[in-house]
Amino acid sequence: MIKTTAMRLKNIRKNIFSGLDLTWFSFTDELKTIFRDKGALLILFFAVLAYPLVYSVAYKNNVVRDIPVTFVDLDHSASSRQMIRMFGATKEISVAQEVGSMTEARQLFWDGSSKGIIVIPEGFEKKLLKGVQASISVYCDASYFLIYKETLTGTIQAAGTLSAGVEIKRLMATGAGEEQAMQQRDPMPAKFYTLYNPAGSYGSYVMPGMILIILQQTLLIGIGMIGGAGKERRNNQEVQPGIRVRQGMFSVVLGKGMAYFLIYVPNLAFTLVYLSKWFGFPGKGSFTDACILLIPYLFSIIFLGLMVSMLFRRREHSIMSMVFISPIVLFMSGLSWPESSIPHLLNQIVHIFPSTSMIPAYLRIRTMGVSIHQVRPELLFLVGQMIVYFILASISYKISVIRQERKMIRQD
Repeated sequence: MIKTTAMRLKNIRKNIFSGLDLTWFSFTDELKTIFRDKGALLILFFAVLAYPLVYSVAYKNNVVRDIPVTFVDLDHSASSRQMIRMFGATKEISVAQEVGSMTEARQLFWDGSSKGIIVIPEGFEKKLLKGVQASISVYCDASYFLIYKETLTGTIQAAGTLSAGVEIKRLMATGAGEEQAMQQRDPMPAKFYTLYNPAGSYGSYVMPGMILIILQQTLLIGIGMIGGAGKERRNNQEVQPGIRVRQGMFSVVLGKGMAYFLIYVPNLAFTLVYLSKWFGFPGKGSFTDACILLIPYLFSIIFLGLMVSMLFRRREHSIMSMVFISPIVLFMSGLSWPESSIPHLLNQIVHIFPSTSMIPAYLRIRTMGVSIHQVRPELLFLVGQMIVYFILASISYKISVIRQERKMIRQD
């Protein structure tokens, strides 16, 4: 009985050390394979750093300001000129030209000299003096959402300010004091507080999530290229002489996964720490909490990539597949369209990709400042994905090894 127990302990110890040796071998071998592949190096080291940098520079101004607008003043009065000055005083609108007809304004718009047209109709001042409601016409480029939004915002501010001034003066003319007139004009003033993104910056909104998608897609492409290159050589990279990998697929996959994790730690530091500070992206929450999310997120991507890489027979297949999938992942991530408005079935399908769960959880921590406990469902889901993809990747590698061995037997 004692001998049997001792033998079992000895076998367990032997298996542990054998697994550790195989994990270390797979780790070092995968690193050598990566550094010998120039295409993979380009994706895993250059592209993953270049894309976030280029996008961040493009969104550096963050907000759309001083939109050139053409004004058509058909009233030629003091009130219309004051109206134009108020438009020019807003941060959203810049008075590009003042013309006398809609035909001229339309031509300037088609030429690209202005992004919108504002028409002050004839009789504008008379209506204001009579107390009759006056109106202005706004034509703005709705094909560009941000320009359209900011043009309307500037218009509402300028028109609202002029309207308030006219009404307050009318009330004061009836004998009301200035303060009383202002209270009568706006008896219940609304105060707006812009939370988490006070400047309304598009870059601060979209870039943190975009960086997470870039990390995911470049890693999937790089792993797929390595797997496809192994198939091209008709010698799977996981099959090595003298090692019984069929009995240690978990160790093989873990070793390979650690190699990619080690490579992407500096990438995470650059994109999510240095780049975020450089361009002023939100960083309210604890970065330690963010790192707790990043670990299962990164391993989920790695194991998913290792599993999928077994499907690629050529290295180019990885690039074509991931480039095709990338827009779907972006549009279904909730960045460009609210998750609640995405059809439920489609939303469930895109949760195959770790970024779908990671992006809202990461943004809540770094933008809203919540703790890791408040994103517990997403964290548990990522941990579950990591475990499931690890098992599936191990099964995929084992099946691939068995097929390779059968093929070698048939050839012999």
